[in-house]
Formats: sequence, structure tokens, C-alpha cells
Amino acid sequence: MSATGDLVEALAQVGAARDHAIDLADTALMLAALDHPGLDLAPYRAHLATLAAETGAAAAGGAAEALAPRIRALADTFAAQGYEGDIDTYDDPQNADLISVIDRRRGLPVALAVLWLHAARAQGWMAAGLAFPGHFLIRLESERERAILDPFHGGELREAGELRDLLKQVAGMDAELRPEHYAAVGNRDILLRLLNNVKLRSLQAGDATRALEIVDRLRLIAPNHVELLREAALCHMRLDNLKRAAEMLERYLAEADDGPARDEAATLLQHLRARLN
Repeated sequence: MSATGDLVEALAQVGAARDHAIDLADTALMLAALDHPGLDLAPYRAHLATLAAETGAAAAGGAAEALAPRIRALADTFAAQGYEGDIDTYDDPQNADLISVIDRRRGLPVALAVLWLHAARAQGWMAAGLAFPGHFLIRLESERERAILDPFHGGELREAGELRDLLKQVAGMDAELRPEHYAAVGNRDILLRLLNNVKLRSLQAGDATRALEIVDRLRLIAPNHVELLREAALCHMRLDNLKRAAEMLERYLAEADDGPARDEAATLLQHLRARLN
């Protein structure tokens, strides 16, 4: 089997795994490796180990349950390694490619969060990604404390007021914080959010071929996310692959719950069948 075939098989195994068993950073590396044929991942995996080891060493003198030393250890490690959010070229697709992120030491909030979560969890610390709109954040907690950190800005603490302001920038001045904005997301959803950045930028650029390629990768790691079938169908339509689009919509309708999206897909399928007949 080719190296690409090995990656696809490994990612399909991720798709079959329980969420807690997914190695977040390593899976992100494998997804990125599909765009770097023949690249040896060993140095990148070694870098992940270095981030974990340096974080552990920096936190060695901290109080066992105190968050402040842990936060400093993470921030100091990533600052020493030169990591920062890419403000200047935020929309560059490289910012969602973990291999390029490691090479450039620049990335999107969710890509940097993957690395921060890896380093924190390697210490046995409780760390989770948060489903915050428009700007990915992480939560670090102990039995007594919890803190919300912004890896894109060096791990700065985000208090409720700052989160409210950030939400209004993204969702409008009438938006207010709700419990779902603090909700932890699983490893699979973090990976979906990471790749969705690439998919959306591809669609904005009119590159449906690339968007479909990304949707197919999403389907590898999240085979039970039925909405991806509809997204694949829309990409095939953009590429004028009408028969394939109809097949995807049929699969979507067979699995999707009732609702507006399903109704729209049913109408779309009728139009496709009319064009195919």
C-alpha cells in the first residue's frame, strides 16, 4: 500500500474510534500529511513530544493543583518555541495545516489550540477545546479552578467581559453569552472545525475540487456526520457531477432527521433527477 493509502487507512480507523481515544495532534498531522506526499512525519511527532516535555519541565516546580503555574508553563513553552497567531495572513490555508503550522510557528486559533491541548493533556491536566463562535479557545481546569485561555494570543486569560466583547464582534451587538459558548467539544469536532476552515476558504475561492477533497477527509474521520453527505453532494453539483450528487443526496435523505435542511435536500434531489432524466 502507498504512503497515502496508509494515511487514509489510519484516518478511517480514527473515524471508527471513540472520541476519547482519538490522538488529536497526531490525527491533525496525518490529515495535513495528505497534502505533503512523501513527507516523513517523524520530526513532527518528535516536536509534539518536545512541546509536551518542555511544558512538563516548566511546570515541575508548580503547585500540584494550581492553574497559574500550569498556564505559565504552557505560555512559556510556546513563546520559547516561537508560536503565535497569524494575524497578518490569517486566511492563509497553511494556518490550518498542522505541518505548516509547526514549520512556520503560525496558525489559526484552532490549530494552535490542538498543540496547546496536546501539551497540556500530556501532563495529565484536564484541558478541553471550547465551542466559542469565531475564535477557538481552550479551558484548563483542576478540581478547584478553571480558566479560559486564548492560544492565538499567547494563552491570555479570557474573562467573562472579554468573552462577551469577542462574541459581539463575531455575532453582532445583540449577542449575549450562553452556556453553549462555554461547552467543551470533543476531539473529532475540533478536527472538523480545523478542516472546515480549509473547506470554506476553498469554496470562497471557487475551488470546488479542493472543497470536495476536504469533505472526503472529513467523512473519513467523522463517518457518522450525516451532514457531510449533503456537503459532498453540493460540491459534486458545483463540479457538474450530477449523478454523483444525486447519489449523495439519496444517502443523506436516508439518514438525516426531519427538518428544513432535509426538506431542502429533497427538493434539490427532485431537480437533479429531472435534469438527469
